[in-house]
Amino acid sequence: MNYELTVYPNPFMKEMVIGYQLSVIGKVSLKIYDVAGRLVKSLVDGTVKAGHHTVRFDGRNLASGIYFARLTVGEFKETEKITLLR
Repeated sequence: MNYELTVYPNPFMKEMVIGYQLSVIGKVSLKIYDVAGRLVKSLVDGTVKAGHHTVRFDGRNLASGIYFARLTVGEFKETEKITLLR
């Protein structure tokens, strides 16, 4: 199985697009965490069909800093560091 997580633009100022690719249908969790490991936002939580998917993440109400986007599909986990600038 093949999965891929992309974030752009990175760094971002207001809003970013998070894309992910699934080779098969699967239970997907896509969440944003702060540097302390606290959940900031749950973007996807459910079964998703195979293919390329995108989600917009609005960071306007967040402080500048480092955040992490974590994609989980079954046992697969991938995390990308994202930077919010003001």
